[in-house]
Amino acid sequence: MMTDDPMPNLLAKESSLYLRQHADQPVQWMPWGKAAFEKAKQEDKPVIVSIGYSSCHWCHVMSAESFCDDYVASIMNRHFVCIKVDREERPDVDQTYLEAVRMFEQSAGWPLHAFCLPDGRPFWGGTYFPKEDLGQGIVPWPQLLLRISDHYRRAKEELIENGENIVSNLIHANHADCSEEDAWRNSLLLEAAHALTKSHDDRNGGFTPAPKFPTPSKIDFLLALSESHSVRTNPKLMERIDYCVTKTLDSMAEGSLFDHVGGGFFRYCVDEEWKTPHFEKMLCDNALLLSTYSRAFRKYGSPLYRMVVVKTLDWLLNEMGSPSKGFCSSVSADHGGKEGGLYLWSKDELESALGKEDAEILLSAYPSGSPDYLPIIPAKDLIDPERLEDCLQKLLLFRNESRLKAVSRDEKRITSWNALLLNALVEASLALQEKDWLAKACELSDWMRQNLMNAKGRVLSTQPMAGGKEVPGFLDDYAFWAEGLLSVCSKADWLEPGNSSKFLREAQELTSKALDEFRDEQRTGCFFSPQSLECPPPAQKKFWYDNAVPAGNSSMLRIFSFLRSLTGDEKWEKEYLQARSAYPILARKAPYGIAHALTVIAEHEIGICSVKGGKKVVSSLVEALANKPHRPIFMTQNDSVGENKSTLCVGTSCLPDFEREEELLEALFGKLGS
Repeated sequence: MMTDDPMPNLLAKESSLYLRQHADQPVQWMPWGKAAFEKAKQEDKPVIVSIGYSSCHWCHVMSAESFCDDYVASIMNRHFVCIKVDREERPDVDQTYLEAVRMFEQSAGWPLHAFCLPDGRPFWGGTYFPKEDLGQGIVPWPQLLLRISDHYRRAKEELIENGENIVSNLIHANHADCSEEDAWRNSLLLEAAHALTKSHDDRNGGFTPAPKFPTPSKIDFLLALSESHSVRTNPKLMERIDYCVTKTLDSMAEGSLFDHVGGGFFRYCVDEEWKTPHFEKMLCDNALLLSTYSRAFRKYGSPLYRMVVVKTLDWLLNEMGSPSKGFCSSVSADHGGKEGGLYLWSKDELESALGKEDAEILLSAYPSGSPDYLPIIPAKDLIDPERLEDCLQKLLLFRNESRLKAVSRDEKRITSWNALLLNALVEASLALQEKDWLAKACELSDWMRQNLMNAKGRVLSTQPMAGGKEVPGFLDDYAFWAEGLLSVCSKADWLEPGNSSKFLREAQELTSKALDEFRDEQRTGCFFSPQSLECPPPAQKKFWYDNAVPAGNSSMLRIFSFLRSLTGDEKWEKEYLQARSAYPILARKAPYGIAHALTVIAEHEIGICSVKGGKKVVSSLVEALANKPHRPIFMTQNDSVGENKSTLCVGTSCLPDFEREEELLEALFGKLGS
């Protein structure tokens, strides 16, 4: 006889913080795995796949409202097999069901809930559901559970048909918008730039309506394309690109998306003016934005962008980890039982920390009577930069002494996100002209090699916890890591002559492993999940569109482009052209969704540069790059060519040797850079 009495669920021994946060709930949660689906088949029950992450505010809201409630839990336990998934631990499961939920014409985000057949095929889904009717047109969770349970009993065949159709559509989407032949034409880059700049919010910055997410890949694309001859000779388009880029970067940096006290960016803002953030901080977001602001600082020289770079670097080292231990994945939005509790200030707290006069200046950006304040940059005529920075430092000291010890971090080390930081550290070192950040990139690379590969040399998705299981690496883990190694390779000789060859070799080894593990032998592109994965999602997926991070396939495209230029091996040219063939239809249909791939293609067409020269040449080139727009330049120190002599290759074509540094710089940033 079945009982509704709650039994201890199976999450207490999981390595994931997010799963352990649900271990003491009355819902009989099971981790993703064969056991859960076997149970569902034996009991002929539908499955709830509930996906979230530890720093997600609305995940915690729904958890407290519904999953901790005995009545709601009794419905879930009686009628469903309930599976909890940490999206940072199983991104394959997350992205597959995220795409499925969009097919139901539902909003997709977190918490994400997929209702599935006993074998995992989804037949419906959604995101946050309240426990009770709040008058917002969202069906209450208990009511939804009973409706779906009843439908499963009465009309199971309909749900089976839905599940079959969704899985077919998921598989079809792997290739639906991919070209069979390489029909690429470079005019698609200009068309994409026009589409992106047309979508720009000229009043507030950003490329979408509220909620406003940072979209560094889109900005990177516009920055890359602006170095092309076609844009440089089109003043109107050049001016438009510069406006969109700087307006968006300024709005994000000056508003509430950026933590002006402690550094680092929040996940997104719920309003169109970048005033009200959701307060989780993610390593992946900050690594990508650090890279973008570093590039923008080199081009525009804005002190605001430099401040963002410096404060984000400080935040990473002070709160997220270190190159010798890796960097954790996120900081929770909630603190002290309140969303944003770590970052919000009362008027009394501000006056206590700053004094009444300075507090009033910071409060001027908010409506009178607001209960909580998030320090942002006030009107420029109210306070000078030095005084403002002094105020922010006082607040940081106050916060560190009174609040920081109780911060909730997810300590998991995610391979792909640490790999994104490799490139960010290299970009920051160049923008700030500080070798130390390049040294930290090299140190982080060493740590990754020692801790994020198993004894067989296979990449892992996360660093295994003590006694925890190994999760095989996904495409992003291999691709972002190889791309990060190539970024380090490009400037490694500035730090230590001859070091670049080591990073190039490691990148080639990772790329070959990625192709062996993920390549589709029949069609263009790489699958996201490894073939050896235990209990895969219901469809083997390829992902072409960028989400919070670039698509792994677009990262592979960049790797092929770089390796062709660096090695001269025609096999990489073949790989690049084959990978690029996937994008013509995508570029016409949804250019805003493939910005990273468009960046790669733009940089490839403008030209990947390789420079060989003596120590003085390398030092002079690094110094020159500090205030030059970004383009991929790989530097190799070779003292045998002479103190001032250098060689420049663009793609696989090499120019005659240069006898003077001025000639090299003119070739890079004059004729070839125009």
